[in-house]
Amino acid sequence: MHTKILLPSCILLVLLSSLPSFNVVVAGDGESLGESGNPFTPKGYLIRYWKKQISNDLPKPWFLLNKASPLSAAQYAKYSKLAADQNALTTQLHSFCSSANLMCAPDLLPSLEKHGEVHFTTYNDKNFTNYATNLPGLGSNTFKNYSDGQNIPVNSFRRYGRGSPRDNEFNNYAPDGNVIDQSFNTYSTSSAGGSGQFANYAKNVNVPNVRFTSYSDQGVGADQVFKSYSQQANAGDQSFKNYGKNGNGADSNFTSYGTDSNVIGSTFTNYGQSANGENQNFTSYGTNGNVPVNNFKNYGVGGNGPSETFTSYRDQSNVGDDTFTTYVKDANGGEANFTNYGQSFNEGTDVFTTYGKGANDPHVNFKTYGVNNTFKDYVKDTATFSNYHNKTSQVLASLTEVNGGKKVNNPWVEPGKFFREKMLKSGTVMPMPDIRDKMPKRSFLPRVIASKLPFSTSKIGELKKIFHAADDSQVAKMIGDALSECERAPSAGETKRCVNSAEDMIDLATSMLGRNVVVRTTENTKGSKGNIMIGSVKGINGGKVTKSVSCHQSLFPYLLYYCHSVPKVRVYEVDILDPNSKAKINHGVAICHVDTSSWGPSHGAFIALGSGPGKIEVCHWIFENDMTWAIAD
Repeated sequence: MHTKILLPSCILLVLLSSLPSFNVVVAGDGESLGESGNPFTPKGYLIRYWKKQISNDLPKPWFLLNKASPLSAAQYAKYSKLAADQNALTTQLHSFCSSANLMCAPDLLPSLEKHGEVHFTTYNDKNFTNYATNLPGLGSNTFKNYSDGQNIPVNSFRRYGRGSPRDNEFNNYAPDGNVIDQSFNTYSTSSAGGSGQFANYAKNVNVPNVRFTSYSDQGVGADQVFKSYSQQANAGDQSFKNYGKNGNGADSNFTSYGTDSNVIGSTFTNYGQSANGENQNFTSYGTNGNVPVNNFKNYGVGGNGPSETFTSYRDQSNVGDDTFTTYVKDANGGEANFTNYGQSFNEGTDVFTTYGKGANDPHVNFKTYGVNNTFKDYVKDTATFSNYHNKTSQVLASLTEVNGGKKVNNPWVEPGKFFREKMLKSGTVMPMPDIRDKMPKRSFLPRVIASKLPFSTSKIGELKKIFHAADDSQVAKMIGDALSECERAPSAGETKRCVNSAEDMIDLATSMLGRNVVVRTTENTKGSKGNIMIGSVKGINGGKVTKSVSCHQSLFPYLLYYCHSVPKVRVYEVDILDPNSKAKINHGVAICHVDTSSWGPSHGAFIALGSGPGKIEVCHWIFENDMTWAIAD
């Protein structure tokens, strides 16, 4: 007679850590793990956990189970042990991130040696600190197709080209990246001549974070061109501090900057301060963007003959806000021209504070300028307003020393983002928003590992240390933003929680809905940004008002979901058809909020649909990789 000896799973994991890695069967959509799969991998454990916690025998949600950590059993044991000692884990961060499919910024290597004329092609994650300093003579450095398609391209150009007259070209730099983090500190400082060109820089990236600090400070005749910069990017910030400060005769051209981008912010602080004869041109800046936000602080202050031209600035953008604080103050002569500025198709807001004050004979011209603008402490005698559109007042005198209240914007809402419940009827043709997941591809951490890592704003210093995130880096910012949202107090009637493991998500859903639950998501992204036709429609729970838990991704090093439940909703499964061929292209999940009485009057749903809080129901689709839980029929 043989006696079976059962070992606790923790002991088994330790034993497995000394063995070679197993070949793990990774199940695709609609597939099961199979008998050959290793049950001690995080995915094997998650499948067993699902079977234990969920009481029905409905098909397993592979779109959820495939988000389990891809760690092998041996790796699982190894990193579970390391996670108990955060100092130990951080020493092996990059192998951990690679094995666990996380989003981690690379550590930069020691700075490259100084070189002469160099062309960098297909380089990634380099440190150019003190590179090309004091190089004599002419020449150029070219960065072409640099950091192409990287998840988190991180490069440092600190003290680059100091005292060097060489030209630098950044063409097609970091395109198609995800969370781009670049730092140009004291770049080309004290250089005589030499130009910089940034063409197709950070194009099609998700969240750019680019910093230009003391760029071209004290430069002489160094022209800088920013062309197609941050084009079609999603969110992100650009920072220009002390740019061109104390420069002499240098020109900067920003052409097609931030075009077609979503919520791009740019801050110009001490830009062109005390410079001599600098000429700045902003052409087609922020065109067709969605809520571009730009701040010009101490721009051109104390300069000699500065010339600033804003042509077709923020043209055809949705809303947008610009702030000009202490702009060209105490300057000697010079001019600023705003032509076709701020022609947003939904009104933006521009605030000019202490503009031109103390300057000596500046000339400021506003031609075909947008609406909804505020001028405070402004020197009106030097300004010319031609074909100026101001819906609130046609009296130019009112533009001086305005102390009125703030006007509420009318933001644009993507067609199809919100719709009425009556649209969910077979044969209806309607627009569908962009439901594509723009987040980086990541996996959950196993609960054993996630539970050992800090997860609160009070522990953010420890988290930044673990993930090697510098204080001013994009990784540090995304960690802080995600944690702040997780700790935000719930809205009226809302129950919310962030879950950092698939097991936690299952527990949250079953604690609120019971064990007989189903999780659903929209099948694919076909139909996005176009018209669709509604096919067959099925109301969950017979189309009655029910309770659900919806989960949405957050930007974080590992997969993190913000889950919340709101009362009084109806959930639908919908066949989505091509409106021309009538062929099925997608299977969508829509959720309709029956009670909107606690929503704010400026909610995008009411802007898109009309009406107000509590007066109408509002529906929306479940986007790619988001999901909603409900009681099984």
